[in-house]
Amino acid sequence: MRALLDRLFPARAMREIGVLGMNGRNINYISRYNSRQLYPLVDDKLKTKQLALEHGVTTPELIGVISAQHDVRRIAELVKGHDGFCIKPAKGSGGKGILVVARVEDGRFFRTNGTEIPLIDLQRHLSNVLAGLFSLGGAPDVAIIEALIRPDEVFRDYSYAGVPDIRVVVFQGVPVMAMVRLSCAASNGKANLHQGAVGVGLAMDTGRAVCAVQRNRPVFIHPDTGHPLDGLVIPHWHALLELSCACADMTGLGYLGVDLVMDRERGPMLLELNARPGLAIQMANGTGLLPRLRRVEAEPRIVKAGVRERAAFAARHFGTRPAAIAAVA
Repeated sequence: MRALLDRLFPARAMREIGVLGMNGRNINYISRYNSRQLYPLVDDKLKTKQLALEHGVTTPELIGVISAQHDVRRIAELVKGHDGFCIKPAKGSGGKGILVVARVEDGRFFRTNGTEIPLIDLQRHLSNVLAGLFSLGGAPDVAIIEALIRPDEVFRDYSYAGVPDIRVVVFQGVPVMAMVRLSCAASNGKANLHQGAVGVGLAMDTGRAVCAVQRNRPVFIHPDTGHPLDGLVIPHWHALLELSCACADMTGLGYLGVDLVMDRERGPMLLELNARPGLAIQMANGTGLLPRLRRVEAEPRIVKAGVRERAAFAARHFGTRPAAIAAVA
């Protein structure tokens, strides 16, 4: 990441816009504000889902959980009646091990690109999940089966095959920066920046796109649809900000990445949480996190305020288009 930032911004400009580096993030924010005993609440997606249900936070429907090898053969029965579903390792990271079945017809399973997945391959994938092939540290895991998310129509021209998600960095309960990750052919339909998805920075007052990057380079149109990215505006924006605040409150973590989705029927939903959110969000926004983090630290009153007031604070103070955008867009 440092090499990219050096290319996009001269060293002096990096200091001026307050780019947060990995050491600064780990020492001054993650270690200081995140209690390690709380990490399991976000590192385990099943625990996150159970916590969300307890706090009334909407998440994708849970179809079932497979936790033992002898249950792998039950997958076809488990998903019967669903026209699509997603398999996730409970302790996976970086999108590893996620398998999306976009269509089910007459007991046959199809990916987002239309290719069929034989039942034996689904079962093999589940066995690999249980064995810990995709989990943090290779520990044995369980497979979560969720109903498929149907993206809001606003994303029709901005995504290829997969489900866009919205990452919000929340500090002491206050949203400080956001981006939307758009799937494309290069990322195999996954909204993962490391796999080639497009990251689009968002203004905190309106949810409007401010600039975008793909594979460490500025982009202006979606690589597959050809649609200009500067026209993207996320609907229900203030509801999403308030939802990100509520997610931080339920975990007790002070520095958190909240990943949200917009379902066309159920609206804003929590996808997952991350106690060690990456720093690429700064590139997508063309500005640094430090000034925003310091602004929150300088106003302890807002940290104790309600969800609505904290969301309004974020929109009021972090909503203007950064001057540094001109350097990347």
